[in-house]
Amino acid sequence: MDQRMIAGYAPAAPAARMDNHGPAIARVAMRQGEDLFARAGSMIAYEGFIQYESNPAALGQAIAGRLAGESVPLMKCFGDGLLYLADYGANVVCLPLRHDNLSVNASNVLAFDAHLEWGVQRVRGIAKFAGQGLFNLGISGTGWVAVTSRGTPVVVDCGRNGETLVDPDALVAWSTGLQVTGKRSFKASSLLGRGSGEAYQLAFSGQGFVVVQPSEDSTDRLGRQN
Repeated sequence: MDQRMIAGYAPAAPAARMDNHGPAIARVAMRQGEDLFARAGSMIAYEGFIQYESNPAALGQAIAGRLAGESVPLMKCFGDGLLYLADYGANVVCLPLRHDNLSVNASNVLAFDAHLEWGVQRVRGIAKFAGQGLFNLGISGTGWVAVTSRGTPVVVDCGRNGETLVDPDALVAWSTGLQVTGKRSFKASSLLGRGSGEAYQLAFSGQGFVVVQPSEDSTDRLGRQN
């Protein structure tokens, strides 16, 4: 094969434990003892010797919990090599946590390091706003998390400009150290949210970040469009 034909598609050497190969694929450098939890069915390829266990018993308590109206089917991946993950062509964001706490919409969870602390987390104070359920997946510690986005997301550093306001239907994930308040506005209804009348926003302030996707329905998975 003429190597020039695949020059733009062949993977480069990984620069970190978890990184991107293109906008829609997460690539994970797997090693013995560094296991990974990933959304069931998200493995599209691997190099080396990698195995997986679907819905291991240890995940029962989290899988049984309600997360944004649906369960999160997870598999445990382990071994040595390179693992490639994707979710129906959705964009993928790989986030390094350093003693951080992250709250992720269930439908946007792709993968995370198995050694991280995690579990069902009640989202307090925003249940009355459209598009967000009462529960998310809370992930904390030092390691890597991959989340999906319907389209190219924006990751906003909330510590730069005082307060960041987000349409709750477009929210993917946020640092749980942020202060979160709900806001209701008539004047902003043409700017945030597609409904008529009142517009609802979530205001984030403090040190941390929010991940926002260019779509206003996190629960409508890409695969359902086919």
